[in-house]
Amino acid sequence: MLKYLEAIEELPKEFKAPLIKVLELFREEVAETVKRSDFEELKAVVARLARFQEELAEAQKRTEEEVKSLSRALKETRKEVGGLSNTIGYSLENEAFKALPALLKDEFGLEVEGRLKREFLKDTKGRQIEVNILGKARKNGQEVVIIGESKSQLSRKDVDGFLKRLSSLESTIQGDKFCLLVTHMTGPEIVAYAKEKGIKVYFSYEF
Repeated sequence: MLKYLEAIEELPKEFKAPLIKVLELFREEVAETVKRSDFEELKAVVARLARFQEELAEAQKRTEEEVKSLSRALKETRKEVGGLSNTIGYSLENEAFKALPALLKDEFGLEVEGRLKREFLKDTKGRQIEVNILGKARKNGQEVVIIGESKSQLSRKDVDGFLKRLSSLESTIQGDKFCLLVTHMTGPEIVAYAKEKGIKVYFSYEF
């Protein structure tokens, strides 16, 4: 703009004013055009941002619905697996109830009195603890409590868990105890570990 004004100064006086006016109008029009252009571009950006936010909200909504659906499916699966696990566990215990009296008598001279059963007992903190196998027996006139647990596939962790429950039931189950675990399958090292802890392991194929 300054260069144009310098050039106009060299023109005759009668041309100066009209040219300066033209330049001013041109400058204002250019400025207005730039403003409108910027505004239109800004509107376009805002519109794109609004569409993006809507798409993001829809995507988030779909994701939340999918997560809820997966959560429900997982909950149902866990419920079914838990039910199947209980069924297998109860089936193993039912077999044990029938077979253990004879096995205990033949191997350890334990005469089971009455029937073996499942029971809930209070632990040292007053909580109800499920005992898979519970009953009474006699050996040489002395009463012995039979207490056991069933695990489809016995692990070292299961043995430790059983020992922990036995400890928590110490005040409820007094006197001599015969502890056992029944299982479908486990390794010889687990059997040896259980024996070391004073626990007899029976396999379902022995029933």
